[in-house]
Amino acid sequence: MGRVTQRRKVHKYVLDGSPSALEYPVRHREDVLAVEEPLEIRLGRLSYSVTMRTPGDDFDLVAGFLVSEGVIWAPEQLVSLRFCAGEDENGVQTFNVVEAQLRPDVPLPDTGRNVYTSSSCGICGTDSIEAVRKSSHYSPRADPLAVDAEVLASLPELLRASQRLFDDTGGVHAAGLFRIEDDGGASLLCLREDVGRHNAVDKVVGWALREGLLPLAGTVLQVSGRASFELVQKASLAGIPLLSAVSAPSSLAVELAEANGLTLAGFSRGTSFNVYAGVDRVLRPVATARA
Repeated sequence: MGRVTQRRKVHKYVLDGSPSALEYPVRHREDVLAVEEPLEIRLGRLSYSVTMRTPGDDFDLVAGFLVSEGVIWAPEQLVSLRFCAGEDENGVQTFNVVEAQLRPDVPLPDTGRNVYTSSSCGICGTDSIEAVRKSSHYSPRADPLAVDAEVLASLPELLRASQRLFDDTGGVHAAGLFRIEDDGGASLLCLREDVGRHNAVDKVVGWALREGLLPLAGTVLQVSGRASFELVQKASLAGIPLLSAVSAPSSLAVELAEANGLTLAGFSRGTSFNVYAGVDRVLRPVATARA
């Protein structure tokens, strides 16, 4: 996987009380880590933001980030993406700077980003809280999507089965975009992994933009972590009608989902889940008669 993972020597402590653990409580081994590096995003020659991410699918990340910022919403608005020159202390190309060239009629953002955005926060660099509530060109409110409860409950397992980087490292988030088919089943359209949960979502949205699929009507976005305000906003800006998370949502995430007409599910663990907004899109399981 190149720079996506890195091997490091570690000291593993085994305290299970077994005879071998008593004789050799500390063992030397190699562990595989998910790489985390900065990515500078430029609009033309203007430095727009720096985010910490796992290298890979960087063009998708930048495209999705620009959708999430409300800068673009159609593929033709993004003229080109390219890596800029950049080398580490050993003279090796880092591929840590991406320049996005926008169509001339696309206005540059009038709200600045501070220099740094961590892998755990998608809006930490925003100038003001008012700038966070961005208006979307796509509204999920009118989306007629309906999902069987059993199908929705199965998505975390389907997502986990495709998480190759997590298998290697145990240290990344995942976002999976599922299409709900006419027969009621779900098919995985795109999966992305990253040390930052918001990066994983941006990579999915950026992939969809570059494929000309926005708005993402009739889809479900399944994420491996919690459902924050920023993830609900990213889903709304991409026209995704349903966001499902393995962990909990925040209060502001629920409020935004309700305001945008988005269905929000949390604590999805295979046999149960909670719906916090937009329950009408979730079809109840058919009760079976007892013998």
